Amino acid sequence: MKLHVTTIAAMAVVAASAATAQDQAVDTSSINQDLIQTDETYSIATVVKVDGIAWFDRMREGVQQFGADTGHDTWMVGPSSADAAAQVQLVENLIAQGVDAIAIVPFSVEAVEPVLKKARDRGIVVISHEASSIENVDYDLEAFDNLAYGAKLMDELAAQMGETGQYVATVGSLTSKSQNEWIDGAIARQEEAYPDMEMVTDRLETYDDANTDYTKLKEALTAHPDITGIVGGPMPTSAGAGRLIAESGLQGQLHFAGTGLPSVAGEYIQNGDINYIQFWDPAVAGYAMNMLAVAALEERDDQIAEGLNLGLEGYDSLGEASEDRSNVLYGSGWVGVTKDNMDQYNF
Repeated sequence: MKLHVTTIAAMAVVAASAATAQDQAVDTSSINQDLIQTDETYSIATVVKVDGIAWFDRMREGVQQFGADTGHDTWMVGPSSADAAAQVQLVENLIAQGVDAIAIVPFSVEAVEPVLKKARDRGIVVISHEASSIENVDYDLEAFDNLAYGAKLMDELAAQMGETGQYVATVGSLTSKSQNEWIDGAIARQEEAYPDMEMVTDRLETYDDANTDYTKLKEALTAHPDITGIVGGPMPTSAGAGRLIAESGLQGQLHFAGTGLPSVAGEYIQNGDINYIQFWDPAVAGYAMNMLAVAALEERDDQIAEGLNLGLEGYDSLGEASEDRSNVLYGSGWVGVTKDNMDQYNF
């Protein structure tokens, strides 16, 4: 709920010393203070696909830092497992609490549409991430062009496979919009540029769980022993694939390119089980979503448009998805990691 105060310099802490900023998850030294300056204190809840995994642990750091930097009441919640119904219930609870804004990373876009409409009908601002097709939000913020992200994964996988052979692809859920767009981009790139490669199964649905990734990839390899490549949508696939390659002695024979984090896949990269992961910083994404929530609450819609500079790495010149989807904005926030540069990232 909104709290009125006489004087809130919302960005006073953001302008903290460089020494302090170095200890924070998100570099805010160039933050767009004008976008989020306010004399109000807002309650903003970030709802993620599943709590307790490394990806969203890192996002929580950005969400909490935004609250500490600005004085807003910010927190993160998520179901204990990837469960669309449980995520919907969390949003219902937040509506009942009367929060000012909800930032959400949907497990299933279709599942959350009705409850997000209910939230907006009650005056709650809604910001989404990894949900470029979603309708019932004020703004959707993507870290990058999803198809280009997937195409880059395929380029990396093709290089490892010698541009030939069979591969499989994973997604957390068949209704996880952004992950499926990454795989769309990967497949399109393969069909365009690597005709001697072939995807031999339907997309494997792994529920953002490394053990499920491991099991389903092992089953796919048993059914199709000529598979030599894996393109991974969800972050845990990097660990599931790395474990499978290590345990099966398939280093150099079964290849991987996909979303991952050094903290999750680092041992497999270091040991040469997998060679390449790609990601964006969830902490920065969490911070950016909360920035847009405040800007929308302050009705600065004229500023939330193509070219907007949030002052965050990867979000310094946002693009619009299309003219008819002008509330879908994307940055250029992904990085690729191999053994050579893994030590640059501490999450």
